Amino acid sequence: MNPAAFVAEAIADFGTVGAIAPSSRFLVEAMLRPLPLKNARVVVELGPGTGVMTRAMLELLPSDATLLTFEINPRFARHLKSTINDSRLVVINGRAEALLEELSRRGYRHVDAMLSSLAMGLMSDRERHALLSEITISLRKKGTFTQYQYLHGLQLRDRQLSKFDMSGLLARYFRSVQRKITWRNLPPAFVFTCRGARINASPEKMEEPALRKSALAEGRLSIIRGT
Repeated sequence: MNPAAFVAEAIADFGTVGAIAPSSRFLVEAMLRPLPLKNARVVVELGPGTGVMTRAMLELLPSDATLLTFEINPRFARHLKSTINDSRLVVINGRAEALLEELSRRGYRHVDAMLSSLAMGLMSDRERHALLSEITISLRKKGTFTQYQYLHGLQLRDRQLSKFDMSGLLARYFRSVQRKITWRNLPPAFVFTCRGARINASPEKMEEPALRKSALAEGRLSIIRGT
C-alpha cells in the first residue's frame, strides 16, 4: 500500500488506524530489537497496519515459528493477506481484545513476544484495561512486550484532548518499563519495552506522583531516553 493510500485510510478511519504515516525503519528497529525473536515459537502483533513491522519480524523469526497479527481494519487485513505470502503468518481481522480467545482456539497457551502499534490514547480506560490484562496473561513469564506512542502523547477523553501518561499506565501491568525516543519517525515516538507481567493488575487509577514514586522506589519503572 503506497503512502497516499495509507493517509487516505487514516483520514477515513482514524479510530482504527491511529497513525498518519507508516512506521519508519528506525521505529521498526526500535520496536523489534528488545524482542526475543531468534528462538521464539509464537509471536503476536497488534495493529500491523500495512505490515511494515510484520515483514521485518518474519525476516527474524525461525522457520517453524507462528506470527499472529490482529488487525481490525478490513482493508489493511486484506492487504496483509494478499501481499505477504508466508505460511508462518496468521492474519486475524478482529479486535485485539479477543487475544486470549484466538490463542486458545489455536491451541496456544502463551506467547514469547508481543508488540503493539495500537493507539491506546484513543481507547477508553475500560478498553485499555481489558487489552493489557489479556496481554499480561498471554505472555510467557520471561516474555517481552513493546508498544510505541507518538511524542505528543495525547489521549481523547470526553471529546477533549489531554496528556496521556503511557509510562504510568504500563507500570501498573509490568514490573519493568523502559522508554526510549525514536526521533527519525513521522512523528517522533517513544518506544516502551515491558517485562515482568503483573497478572490481575488493578484498573483503578493511581495518583501520578505516587505511581511513579512507588515504581521507581521498587525498581519497577526505568525510564531510558535515547535516539
